[in-house]
Amino acid sequence: MASSPALASAAPPILRHQRGGGRRRLLLTTQAYFMRYRIPNPLLHRRSFILSSASSLLLAQPSAADTAPPSDSLQPPSIVTDRVFFDFGLCPSYLRSDRPLGFDLAACPDTEPLGRVVFGLYGKILPQTVANFKSVCASAAYRGTLVHKILQGQFFVAGRQGRKEKREVRPPPGLVRNMETVDPKAFQMKHSRPGTLSLCLSENDDDESVKLKPDYHNVEFLVTTGPGPCPQLDNENIVFGTVLEGMDVITGIATIPTYKPAERIRQFNAFAQFLGDERAQIARMMWNRPLEAIYISDCGELNVTTPSLSPSLP
Repeated sequence: MASSPALASAAPPILRHQRGGGRRRLLLTTQAYFMRYRIPNPLLHRRSFILSSASSLLLAQPSAADTAPPSDSLQPPSIVTDRVFFDFGLCPSYLRSDRPLGFDLAACPDTEPLGRVVFGLYGKILPQTVANFKSVCASAAYRGTLVHKILQGQFFVAGRQGRKEKREVRPPPGLVRNMETVDPKAFQMKHSRPGTLSLCLSENDDDESVKLKPDYHNVEFLVTTGPGPCPQLDNENIVFGTVLEGMDVITGIATIPTYKPAERIRQFNAFAQFLGDERAQIARMMWNRPLEAIYISDCGELNVTTPSLSPSLP
């Protein structure tokens, strides 16, 4: 059977070469043949499928930002530039009704030492807060003052400013005005672990009359006791240090029993606060007070030769 001209022209180049008997040499490659007769090239389709599959796999893989750890790695580097120490103790005779006037806690006759705590301070991140804290420690203004609030399982508070005869802190002269208390960058670090040292702002117990004085400086501090983090303190108080030694002392302080009002007293206090009675705030200052006299028997600054990274605490 004779082949039609249309079928002959549509045949592949190798077949035309065989049928033509060498009369015409076609120099068409396979790719040119498919392009000339507008026939889809299976090799190109397979290559495109492979490339598209590879690109879809690359897009499906999570990026580095998606797999990055979300918590502590986003915080600024915690470099310890300074160290201070606090010696804590119990004074049973302080709560006796027959104690003499002007009783000095620092010279308690029946003191029960609890131990020493060494704090590392982040002077590069918060220079003003650290400078004031060091000055108060070096002047021994914290010596003989009480730990006045313990929230068991969370933190304890010390360094309440006021009168010395009430076992409160009187800051030394010459402290700089701490502008970091109104700087949003000062609140970047979180209360994410036990042993976090923080400047009290939301938990501050200083009297309003003391805060209104022109020479007022906030020196009240808190220490988280664990076992978990305290996210309710984040963005409200300024983290400026951590416990380097003596975490057992911190956890020991947290176990001391405190005054806890009955539910009826709490409801009455909440109602008085709703009415705007200032006595409600005064009454709440007695809540969570330790039932034993915990005090700072000594404090001071330790020499640091070279700054170092703070250890990762449990």
